[in-house]
Amino acid sequence: MGKPTGFMEFSRELPSRRPVRERLMDWREVYEPFGELRLEEQASRCMDCGIPFCNDGCPLANLIPDWNDLVFKSHWREATERLHATNNFPEFTGRLCPAPCEAACVLGINAQPVTIKQVEVSIIDRAFEEGWVAPVQASVRTGRSVAVVGSGPAGLAAAQQLSRAGHDVTVFERADKPGGLLRYGIPEFKLEKRFLDRRLAQMQAEGTRFVCGVEVAAGEAPGRVTAASVMDDFDAVVIASGATVARDLTIPGRSLRGIHQAMEYLPHANKAVVNADPARATPISAHGKRVVIIGGGDTGADCLGTAHRQGARSVHQLEIMPRPPDERDPSTPWPTWPLMFRTSSAHEEGGERIFAVSTTEFVGDNDGALRALRGCEVAVRSEGGRMTFEAVDATEFELPCELVLLALGFSGVEPALAEAFDLVPTPRGNLQRTGDYATGRDGVFVCGDAGRGQSLIVWAIAEGRSAAMHVDRYLSGKTQLPCSLPLAYQPG
Repeated sequence: MGKPTGFMEFSRELPSRRPVRERLMDWREVYEPFGELRLEEQASRCMDCGIPFCNDGCPLANLIPDWNDLVFKSHWREATERLHATNNFPEFTGRLCPAPCEAACVLGINAQPVTIKQVEVSIIDRAFEEGWVAPVQASVRTGRSVAVVGSGPAGLAAAQQLSRAGHDVTVFERADKPGGLLRYGIPEFKLEKRFLDRRLAQMQAEGTRFVCGVEVAAGEAPGRVTAASVMDDFDAVVIASGATVARDLTIPGRSLRGIHQAMEYLPHANKAVVNADPARATPISAHGKRVVIIGGGDTGADCLGTAHRQGARSVHQLEIMPRPPDERDPSTPWPTWPLMFRTSSAHEEGGERIFAVSTTEFVGDNDGALRALRGCEVAVRSEGGRMTFEAVDATEFELPCELVLLALGFSGVEPALAEAFDLVPTPRGNLQRTGDYATGRDGVFVCGDAGRGQSLIVWAIAEGRSAAMHVDRYLSGKTQLPCSLPLAYQPG
């Protein structure tokens, strides 16, 4: 490495977040600028560790020590090339990925890990500013066509790789604009959509065609194209629709007005930001309401930050699991992903987090509107490696609320999509596939959450890239596309 003693000279440092009072008045990203010199110092903390476990911790196998060293030496353009060698969209992962690479950093054994994620996003942002990110045109067109169903990170990664391999790629997206959850599931304060749009512009310049407002389904209808016609019209199909079936909470009172899935709520909020009336213009708004979010993950935190910006009266976030420890739990030793307490920017902004509780009933008023929820504390039991939750006596409570948001995760692909392509779902609700991402239908492949199940954005991009390699080989008999995941990897 360029500075072997960097990890001893400099402490881990991240950009400051804008003051809470200021950032709640807008929807811009929450972080302050981070100077170039400070960033190069952070990159110098990357050790000459012999075996870079960060590479293994990253599903994309990012060349992390390489671009850390290049940033330290101020070779930013070369760092951009190393970054793009394994990752199509570092501006997305650098903002949204929870950074399993940092959890696997060797320095993290007995010190704070390298700020890998911050270096990553700084490289790509500078690359766009300097004009180093240009369309990559295929040298030869194959004359083969590919349909990609879904424009989330997996679909976009597959589409870009296949376009660069010379195939004619069309991406079908049922929403009005491409991006999937990147556009309508991730709030603006975590990913400003200008970063998405500039990458989409690059893809369009490379030849990728986007058809929006069109759903691929079984039967013909306005705004639909049939799966049968897609399979007939294209030489290969990549299903990258995501795992969009939201988990529900089927308890008494679920039908009351004011109870919504997170992915009913967040898209409306994102569209309202685009329409410049984010507080009141949405069919579902937290403005002036007492809000309860059920679910303690990233989607719950997205709802939390959104509710704050819409002017919620109060917000509580409920989690059935007990509060994690402040430091890495012994059950998740290095280099595994650590079980530990985390605070996102949204949690800094207000609200109350309540752990080890279960909701038992929703309570409404006489006209069918939600007025409260009832619940109790729970104790976790482990039986044969499976966790169960038991109610704790005399801990019942009632929490007044007018809006409940369910952020409980996702359980698989919409059954109608599987039926449209005549594909077999797994017991978990994903689409069955083989180790080369192929399905039982000739020429139909599956990648991302549709095959893997709900997962991280970095896994989605890795799967999209790997599926593209197999599709290219299916179409051309050979391939020069890289595969992010090992050939022996069995997806799903």
